[in-house]
Amino acid sequence: MNIEKARYNMIEQQIRPWNVLDEGVLHLLSVIKREDFVPVAYKGLAFADIEIPLAGGQCMLSPKVEARLVQDLAVKATDKVLEVGTGTGFVTALLSKQAQRVISYEINAELATLARANLQKQGISNVEIRQGDGSQGSPSDGQFDAILLSGSVAQAPKNLLTQLKVGGRLVAIVGDDPVMSATTFTRTGADAYTTTALWETIVPRLQHFAEPARFSL
Repeated sequence: MNIEKARYNMIEQQIRPWNVLDEGVLHLLSVIKREDFVPVAYKGLAFADIEIPLAGGQCMLSPKVEARLVQDLAVKATDKVLEVGTGTGFVTALLSKQAQRVISYEINAELATLARANLQKQGISNVEIRQGDGSQGSPSDGQFDAILLSGSVAQAPKNLLTQLKVGGRLVAIVGDDPVMSATTFTRTGADAYTTTALWETIVPRLQHFAEPARFSL
């Protein structure tokens, strides 16, 4: 396989047509080697438009979903970013090149170890991978400019929204199969937020986030 041709096709045939038009994000996708973050057994699928299985029943999201989430988070060079769901660290690596600092939580110990190794190989030093439950965020680190949930949740996590600075934003895929929407929540005041539904997709759940009570007759 011609790796660079496959990478080019991923960007031009999958990602750009999915309205990922930010040239900065597209450049990062061309220089951060996704294949280096894919488990060995799936290297040949590094550029395919699929979710790739990971340890603990988790997965790497498809390239176009990863790219669109990063674009919509709109990270700036001065931002402190919280990510929940590190996986193998690919999205984390993309965020690291945009942000001042990234704190990323991964609940699976094997994946957290793998992500640390992957980021170290890339020479990335402004990321802290924490193995643990990220559903509560990281209140001890103060407030964040941007929060990304790399998986779906049933509803907006209020405890994470309160960890945003005023003007900060949280991007998550919210809802239940078969209707989920990537959504931006922007903090506009002490107790005020705006919500913008962006695009529809379906991805697996993040663990330990609250699910609404289900009633049946």
